[in-house]
Amino acid sequence: MIWLNRIALFSPLDFAGLVFVLVAWVWIGWRIEHPAQNRPSVSFLMADFRRDWLHTMVTREPRVFDAMMVGSLRQGTAFFASTTMLAIGGGLALIGNTEQVAGLAKDFMHTEAPTFVWEAKILVVLLLLCNAFLKFVWSNRLFGYGSVLMAAVPNDPDAPLVYQRAAQAAELNITAARSFNRGLRATYFSLSTCAWLIGPIALLLATFVTLAVLYRREFASRSREVLLSTPADHAKEDHSGTQTE
Repeated sequence: MIWLNRIALFSPLDFAGLVFVLVAWVWIGWRIEHPAQNRPSVSFLMADFRRDWLHTMVTREPRVFDAMMVGSLRQGTAFFASTTMLAIGGGLALIGNTEQVAGLAKDFMHTEAPTFVWEAKILVVLLLLCNAFLKFVWSNRLFGYGSVLMAAVPNDPDAPLVYQRAAQAAELNITAARSFNRGLRATYFSLSTCAWLIGPIALLLATFVTLAVLYRREFASRSREVLLSTPADHAKEDHSGTQTE
């Protein structure tokens, strides 16, 4: 009965905004990871480049550059994991001090709501941040596993298992990158969910903007055009640029 009374504190628009966040989060993730064959996403295209990278590593001597690349990727996951952990700590501290949030909302938006409403909104943000943290940590471990497999690739390009080990390292690298991207998307939507503190309309708008930005970056960005281009395309651009100059 108490929970029914608390649920009644939220309007239908609040529930619509929350559902929109969850649907947008799940849909864009699925769309990016399972794109149409004639319209691949940036993440999907990068998977092939990662395979090319580890295939090229077999004949690269020395392999210092490859080790540096994996170290850089692991540093990125560690940075985001630690940053997300700090954000979670700040959110937990904010839950214990929602009176100030309610006071700010009353001053700036002239709205009043029980403490439970603010706690519930912050809790949704924290759940998304927790998901992001777990994804970043797992990505960090997978990059570590991938570095072990890279070290297991024989130095002799003619060794029987050399390309098999390189392919295994590539697939682990791709899986780690996929987990990292999922953590980033959870972080993006956690930021858009912060707009719920202003109101459900702000939540809907912020989620729509986040969804549009993610879609554009994966399916309509300049970086995607570069990944899809061929050496002949670059030659044409260089020739055109020379004529213009």
